[in-house]
Amino acid sequence: MNEMISVFGSDIGKKEIDNVTECLESQWLSLGKKVSEFELKFKNAYNLSSFAMVDSGSNALFMAIKLLDLPKCSEIIIPSFTWIACANAVVMAGHKPVFCDVDLTTMNVTREHIENKITNKTAAIMVVHYAGLPVDMDEVKKIGLPIIEDAAHAVDSVYKGQPCGNISEVGIYSFGSVKNLAAGEGGGLAAKNPSLIEKANKLRYCGVGSSSFSQSSTKERWWEYDISEPFIKMIPTNISASIALAQLDRINELQQRRKDVWQYYQDSLRNVTLPVNANDGDRHSYFTYSIRAKNRDQLARYLLNEGIYTTLRFHPLHLNSIYNQTNVKLDNCELLNEDCLSIPLHPRLTDSQVQKIVERINAFQ
Repeated sequence: MNEMISVFGSDIGKKEIDNVTECLESQWLSLGKKVSEFELKFKNAYNLSSFAMVDSGSNALFMAIKLLDLPKCSEIIIPSFTWIACANAVVMAGHKPVFCDVDLTTMNVTREHIENKITNKTAAIMVVHYAGLPVDMDEVKKIGLPIIEDAAHAVDSVYKGQPCGNISEVGIYSFGSVKNLAAGEGGGLAAKNPSLIEKANKLRYCGVGSSSFSQSSTKERWWEYDISEPFIKMIPTNISASIALAQLDRINELQQRRKDVWQYYQDSLRNVTLPVNANDGDRHSYFTYSIRAKNRDQLARYLLNEGIYTTLRFHPLHLNSIYNQTNVKLDNCELLNEDCLSIPLHPRLTDSQVQKIVERINAFQ
């Protein structure tokens, strides 16, 4: 039997391997020079105001909420059609997630859907650029609340000339193993106000502010430190940063392959509803390709039997009993839960695999 075609994936090459080997041979595995090098290179590549790397996109979300210093037990409006880390970060930061619906065509939040959920306890909004398609940020910003911008899918996405993740008060990125820029694990934060990133750098190592202490310090006891507030450890490693540096050098090549696969799907698929591309002047990241089909479950099983793995990205969070909002009715999210399907899209796909995927979907009755 042929190997299963994976729905997500990365493309790790010689440059990534060489960078990791160099890192291992240096014997410095944790927070160090490679992290600083990646932070500067990523910041400059996307013209970010300021940027800090952390150990995951999920922890970046938690950090972003803490940086905003919201009133205790506030409500934060988030799309229900997203990854569970979004809601978990809100809860772990001491606030309440309030789920809103998304647009059926873009699968993104809209100003209207957010405004329907605003109360006197609402302190912030979390937007997610689903699949890398930019949210209409100008409309959301008109609401006038602080925005946490989840650009986990949107490395390389652009909204009206601005890099996604750097449009609102604070934004986050993910460099997980299947993301556009895959570092195994890793995340990052961007903010227009550099003081927020300075604070993030102080907090990410349990509030200590540094992973090592300089012997050149003028202090007699240079190893001593004072913590302004307690925080969890979320430092990135030199290993992850080494992989990320190589991926960043190759980002145009990796993105071009994603775009080529995306466009082939757009031109060739039949009898299913296709996703929309970015508006003129915007740029999609092509993180995942989500179709909609009336017989979604049967199609998914058929493709699985044909050696093509698919999934639903994501299960609506308001339907999860842990958040105690199962009585909430979000029509579009619930419809997507029944007919949406993510099919393979990543830079390691071969032309023959992509052709097979299209042929099998088109042949399904």
